[in-house]
Amino acid sequence: MIDIRPFASLGAADHGWLNARHHFSFSSYHNPDRLSWGQIRVWNDDTIAPQSGFPPHPHSNMEIVTFVRTGAITHKDSLGNMGRTAAGDVQVMSAGSGITHAEYNVEDEATTLFQIWIIPDQAGGAPSWGQREFPRGTRAGQWEVLASGNAEQDGALPIRADAKVVAATLAAGASATYTADPARHQYLVAPTGRIKVNGIEAQPRDGVAITGETDITVEAIDDAELVMVDAR
Repeated sequence: MIDIRPFASLGAADHGWLNARHHFSFSSYHNPDRLSWGQIRVWNDDTIAPQSGFPPHPHSNMEIVTFVRTGAITHKDSLGNMGRTAAGDVQVMSAGSGITHAEYNVEDEATTLFQIWIIPDQAGGAPSWGQREFPRGTRAGQWEVLASGNAEQDGALPIRADAKVVAATLAAGASATYTADPARHQYLVAPTGRIKVNGIEAQPRDGVAITGETDITVEAIDDAELVMVDAR
């Protein structure tokens, strides 16, 4: 099953400094048909104005993955961690038993990013944060694992969930196939470029909810970037 969720149908919130689109119910946006997709609980498409951002706020029992599309985000948390994650790179935060963090765009340009929340396999545990550079060239024409519940094997950032976050870049006319377990849930977004997913067309920033497929073949109609979560 492949369900295309057009960008125009997503939840929307414009706070001035933050223009957000919500693929799943979040904050004041509630859609009973889009509460989650397997373990995937939140996928926010955020544009953060220059010199602004999210002030300190708490989280617990959630795996939070940030994929920066353009610009950069600067992180600070109650563990003393601080880091800057630039376009194409990824940060992960295991909220565990509780953590307070802030995310600021201290750049002179808008930052765009995907904020993805995945429900952990178990509640509690010590919170943690990590960041890593992922040069876009290393995933040209193929899937690269960015974050994983089996991080050592996948060479990725660790998360505490039976899930993977993968990405690829495709030139127009190229394709990439992901081997999937049909019992699991995949959610795919192309931030740039029109694509076809097993022959079904999706526009840039549309959500593509997938389950029941053994192979997921993505064809690029235009030059495209792909981000996908594979979870229980």
